[in-house]
Amino acid sequence: MGEVRIIGGQWKRSKLPVPDAPGLRPTSDRIRETLFNWLGQTLAGWRVLDAFAGSGALGFEAASREAAQVVLIEREASLADGLRASAKRLKAGNITVHRANALNWMAACAERFDLILLDPPFADDLFERALAAAMPLLADGGLIYVEAPREIAAPAGFMTWRQGRAGAVHYQLLRREDNPAS
Repeated sequence: MGEVRIIGGQWKRSKLPVPDAPGLRPTSDRIRETLFNWLGQTLAGWRVLDAFAGSGALGFEAASREAAQVVLIEREASLADGLRASAKRLKAGNITVHRANALNWMAACAERFDLILLDPPFADDLFERALAAAMPLLADGGLIYVEAPREIAAPAGFMTWRQGRAGAVHYQLLRREDNPAS
């Protein structure tokens, strides 16, 4: 079992366990640092959805930076249990973990989020479907983050606001075209 460290906020340097699970690929420190530089160092008051939580690195990073609510969705029971254990250990009252299929959960969800984090397993090729499921859940002025093995075309009505690449990983921050840049 490996681990990742939270890189900013109240739990900076705290470790999150990363079980040896097929397809589990935690977002690297470098990419997380870039993403949270784009977003700002504090997410006070934000509602965040980490739809394919895995190790929880992205969602815990948002929670550590004062997001009001972070919802982690993970389909694998052992990973969801690990996320709950990490939230309990950190006393993270702003984190809720659901064991569910992310696409089904988003289809049934009536909540709205300021930031939606999409990092599905690369082998499952769910990127466009995940984006389509996430778009109705986005609050006015909200952003969608996508991590994939290739650049993903922004859907109609959205634009790629920021993007980068680290090795084989492409990452993008999408916003509605009528959403003024922060």
